[in-house]
Amino acid sequence: MNSRSLRGTRLGSLSMETDEGVLAAPRQEAVYDCPNGHHIVLPFSVEADVPAIWECRCGATAVLRDHEKPEAKPGKPVRTHWDMLLERRSEEDLQVLLDQRLELLRAGKLHQRRNL
Repeated sequence: MNSRSLRGTRLGSLSMETDEGVLAAPRQEAVYDCPNGHHIVLPFSVEADVPAIWECRCGATAVLRDHEKPEAKPGKPVRTHWDMLLERRSEEDLQVLLDQRLELLRAGKLHQRRNL
């Protein structure tokens, strides 16, 4: 058997094809300015919608050069457990429940869990 017939390529090797006749897609560069002084240059397709903001490597929000930062969307306020409880019951109802449970506890009618 001819030794040349078993010749192969290693994993991750270069392509056997050449770049002849291959045209790269048209691109545009977007420059973002970070408030911490960083500059980010990103290539985008000419057909792509370029976002007005981009997250910088430092975690800050970088804004597209020559653009103003868009207005922040109003977010929902954080709901605590207490807020959710008050959506279901009034404070007067909660006080009545607390008094009932304390009365049962003091009378010894509530069983406490024992850790074994």
